[in-house]
Amino acid sequence: MNHLAHRLLPSDARDALRAHPALRVLLLTDVLVLLAELGAAVVLPWWIASRGGAAAIAAFSVTVAVAAFFIAPALSPFGDRLCKARQITRGLAVLVAVAALLAVLSFAGVFHVALLAALAVVQVAALSFVGPPREALLAELVAPAQLPAALRLRKTALAAGGIAGPLMAGAVLGAAGITAALCGYGVLLAAAALAATRLPRAAEPVRRQGGLARWWGELRAGLAAKWQVPMERGWTLVNFVVWVFQGPAVGLLIPLKVQALGLPGPWLGFALGALSAGVLVGSAFGAERLVRRLGRFRVRVGLGVLEGLALAGVGWTASPQLLLAGLALAGFCNAAMSLVGATHRALALPRDYRVRLIAAGSMTTQVAGALGPALVGMALARHGVAAVYTAWGLLMAASVLGFLLVPRFREFLTLGHDDVADWYRREYPAVFPAGPPAPADVRPLPSA
Repeated sequence: MNHLAHRLLPSDARDALRAHPALRVLLLTDVLVLLAELGAAVVLPWWIASRGGAAAIAAFSVTVAVAAFFIAPALSPFGDRLCKARQITRGLAVLVAVAALLAVLSFAGVFHVALLAALAVVQVAALSFVGPPREALLAELVAPAQLPAALRLRKTALAAGGIAGPLMAGAVLGAAGITAALCGYGVLLAAAALAATRLPRAAEPVRRQGGLARWWGELRAGLAAKWQVPMERGWTLVNFVVWVFQGPAVGLLIPLKVQALGLPGPWLGFALGALSAGVLVGSAFGAERLVRRLGRFRVRVGLGVLEGLALAGVGWTASPQLLLAGLALAGFCNAAMSLVGATHRALALPRDYRVRLIAAGSMTTQVAGALGPALVGMALARHGVAAVYTAWGLLMAASVLGFLLVPRFREFLTLGHDDVADWYRREYPAVFPAGPPAPADVRPLPSA
């Protein structure tokens, strides 16, 4: 790990790893969870489709999508008043139990779509309990000046996991079958849960009264804050529209394009690998250097437009080699673009609202993630894959220009890291009234 970091990572990223043992623990947890999730995304659909057919996989997918939409914001208030490290560990423990039950069902030959859908809802709930605290905790483990390096490290690690996860799951599935692949899923989650026990703990907060009324008040305050801050509202709306087109272009349209070109199955792996490789390079090197030369605002908007044009080229081309090159460029742009502004946004969010605002953003992504494929299906009923893919890329590029209209967006991205800390509360004190302090998650670990 240290040798690889010295070879591939910028000096500030290496310094952040050395200075913060807790950051290493969080990144390890993130990668293990991602590997498990990507493995499940290969194994579960294969199991359901092979036993229940298209109707079963459609019913399963709809159930998961609807559950994610409602559960993610419903659980978000807990992350702003509980110890995030304990929350992560407990959620992962639930996921381990679900993985064990899935493996037992597969081993016993039991297959019921309703039962698998119910277990998937439990998985969604546990991941929704774990995900936003993992996102929010990063900003609390490092100093503001080191947060850009920490975010690049996370993006780089997740990009590497994005390449390895499906390959590992496919190899185990092909060599040893569904049960073995589900066991591997459980082992990865158990390792993540074990790693999460090393995250720094906060003292458990004093339990306050209120029950359902207090939970509803906190949930409503988080969603209202998302809407009442003009820049945050505009940022969320633009991201929503962009993801309607970007999501299918980097997801379901890729296998359809590979099939439309008449390429054999391994080319799908090459295509997904090219996309992930672009993300990996953009995460490790692209964002920092481009920001130094062009500034955050130009990089955020410019690379977003370039990613859309690259995806339009992927849709238009009939060359397998240009297909891979276009996906690699799109991955590079996506990584560099998404990292720009992420540091500022993480620092600007008030600590006691951070998880709720992240979860609200996740909810809008879920809606866009359902709307995009539906629109693609309607378009494919009338037009070919090449035309639809090209149009989706161009529409994404046009949607990114919406950032030009987001209030104070350019001003916000020009601020320094010290100036942006708790910016939302300073600029909009009526939206973010000061409340009881959130549990302090930052307590140094012993050096590894």
